[in-house]
Amino acid sequence: GTTLNNQDIMPGNWHPEEYRIASLVFYSFIFIIGLLVNITALWVFSCTTKKRTTITVYMMNVALLDLIFIFSVPFRIIYYAKKAWPFGDIFCRILGAFTVFYPSIALWLLAFISVDRYMAIVQPKHVKELRNTKKALLACIGIWIMTLASTSPLLFLYSDPDKASNFTTCMKMLDIIHLKEVNMLNFSRLIFFFLIPLFIMIGCYLVIIYHFVHGRTSKLKPKAKERSIKIIVTLIVQVLVCFVPFHICFAFLMLQDEDQSYNPWAAFTTFLMNLSTCLDVILYYIVSKQFQARVISVMLYRNYLRSVRRKSFRSGSLRSLSNINSEMI
Repeated sequence: GTTLNNQDIMPGNWHPEEYRIASLVFYSFIFIIGLLVNITALWVFSCTTKKRTTITVYMMNVALLDLIFIFSVPFRIIYYAKKAWPFGDIFCRILGAFTVFYPSIALWLLAFISVDRYMAIVQPKHVKELRNTKKALLACIGIWIMTLASTSPLLFLYSDPDKASNFTTCMKMLDIIHLKEVNMLNFSRLIFFFLIPLFIMIGCYLVIIYHFVHGRTSKLKPKAKERSIKIIVTLIVQVLVCFVPFHICFAFLMLQDEDQSYNPWAAFTTFLMNLSTCLDVILYYIVSKQFQARVISVMLYRNYLRSVRRKSFRSGSLRSLSNINSEMI
């Protein structure tokens, strides 16, 4: 009888087969692309960037955060492939905390980058501050600690959704897809890790737009200004695509009656949110010339090899032609 009960609450029955297959495909894509992009970014920003600025510090943190999330992805893939959780309860709790940790800290990092660009465009007096990497580092450490402190209670949930299946499921990792309970932790998460950074970003962008309209921008070089605008546009798109739908869905789910069933909108918005681990490549590309160079060199490497082969082939054929000609003469 117990096996039947366990089967009833196995992931295969908790959410549709389409979702399981979509998850396998999606997370495999995220893992491959995200890993390549973020390892390259972390290496570029930490090892090859000579002049460190506040923005490179934030980018290093973004890449590090993405990588932490990406390293949890193979376990998700195994979970969806096996239709069971083989890694035990403690590891499930840790990954559950990771799942919440990622969007929480990501939005704050994007807010920091927005403030950084606000300083660059609107506050010409404080341009020197953009080279003060210590403050940026302290801000990042602060937000990491704060986020860790607020997500760690998830490791000690009282009402554990995986108890019923004898921990052969990992519902905790699915976050809002199977929203466990509406509690103070979730409300504070919505306010502190979504609304506050979002309002900071909106505030920065409104002031920046106002200054642009009235022609009151700092003495930044046109190229630097253009880069700042590109960063801001990228951030706006990323927040609107990846984070806003997820948190709106999260808020709606909390306002509804408590329901533990699978929610397709939550699943879709979670996919969108996790996609930001790959979309960060646009930010890296805009921010860093070194990153551009690395990406371009990788992309052009094959073309380069081909051109070398062609050249060697041509030179080889030219040599043989000249040999023939000399013999003829």
